[in-house]
Amino acid sequence: MPKSLSLLALLAIVTAPVSQAAVAQVSAAPSTEPSASLTAIELFGFADQAIAAGDFAAAEVAYRALSGDPDIELRTEARFRLAMMLADRLNRHRDAAIELRKILDEKPDAQRVRVELARMQLMIGNTGQAEREFRAAQVRGLPPEVERLVRFYANALSATKPLGGSLELAVAPDSNINRATRSDTLGTIIGDFDLDEDARAQSGIGLGLRAQGYFRTRLSENARLLVRLSGNSDVYRQSQFNDLALSLQAGPELVSGKDRISLALVTTWRWFGQELYSSAYGANVEWRHPLGQRSQLNVDGSVQRVDNRLNPLQDGSTLALGIGIDHAFSERFGGGIQVQGQRMTARDPGYALASGGVNGYLFRELGSSTLALSLGYNRLEADARLFLYPRRRVDDRFTAALSGTFRRVRIGPFAPLLRLRYERNKSTVEIYDFNRIAGEAGLSLAL
Repeated sequence: MPKSLSLLALLAIVTAPVSQAAVAQVSAAPSTEPSASLTAIELFGFADQAIAAGDFAAAEVAYRALSGDPDIELRTEARFRLAMMLADRLNRHRDAAIELRKILDEKPDAQRVRVELARMQLMIGNTGQAEREFRAAQVRGLPPEVERLVRFYANALSATKPLGGSLELAVAPDSNINRATRSDTLGTIIGDFDLDEDARAQSGIGLGLRAQGYFRTRLSENARLLVRLSGNSDVYRQSQFNDLALSLQAGPELVSGKDRISLALVTTWRWFGQELYSSAYGANVEWRHPLGQRSQLNVDGSVQRVDNRLNPLQDGSTLALGIGIDHAFSERFGGGIQVQGQRMTARDPGYALASGGVNGYLFRELGSSTLALSLGYNRLEADARLFLYPRRRVDDRFTAALSGTFRRVRIGPFAPLLRLRYERNKSTVEIYDFNRIAGEAGLSLAL
């Protein structure tokens, strides 16, 4: 028996006006029921006629009706056609990405769909996510026509959306919001000092906000100018522990063969406890180089001049370098590892630091959910002992984080996000020795 959908039921879910001409064409279809009904094939035909007539609202209603069909092949076809219409006819790339992600949640091996999702990520401006989807699409090899698409889109990484942004909002309970010691005393060369309550570990529930916006314009065929403003904040009832950071960067994005190079001038500000804590200016460079079809080499470097507004003895320069590899093990499983080092100078050699470490991550898509695990270790050593402390500062810092995004429950383009973090810093200087457990529950763009 052919699958059918009552036209009255279709019109009942209309979210935008449907043209009378399109409805009249559909109503003329043969029917043995008191109210007109459409088979799935006829409903696809109705959508095609609506698109030909320029009535995209009617076509969207038809496709969304079909996307709820119990037959996975029918709803996959409907979602794919809807995504292509939203992207190529209406420039609604974010909405198109959501429909393509729904397909991949059910059919992770749909390579053409994953390539199109990568294209949508490019148009939105999420180049990192686009690169990840390209790598995943090539895990099992591609048909020639799809491989040509990958090459075309991959070579156009800089030709992305001129304006865009992202947002993540979460409630964040934290066992140690100021990353402080739990000891009530501080050992020095002249004896133990009692620590003020604000200098000891404080727990609290905060509001975490991560946001960014960008502007991109073309400079030449293989170059774009990118201007990006990003910020993150953790706000607590105890305002003296509020932490806010803001960064502005501008510079060219260059494409050379398969490589992508980004250069930028950067300035950053950080406020802690309602006061400007530090400001910095400098430059960043990023190099992305494919290693075969499933891996990518990432090299990141930066140099900055730091002005500490609360302690001039910490003024100095920072030089950082990181080298990492991202790899797709399968369409739904991937990960990466990075080795990094940093050198910080300061007026007082006790605040001058050298550090290095390794960080790794894994992610796994399970149905309509994505789980991610990250682990890290960092070693830090000061050049000299600060006058008051009996020992030179040496830290061993361990971090772990587990997060999940659950796309089955959506609020527009957003999906619930849960994240749990653990941090342990073992230090020879008591005031820097701490442990911390923090959680986040909020919303994140789920593309």
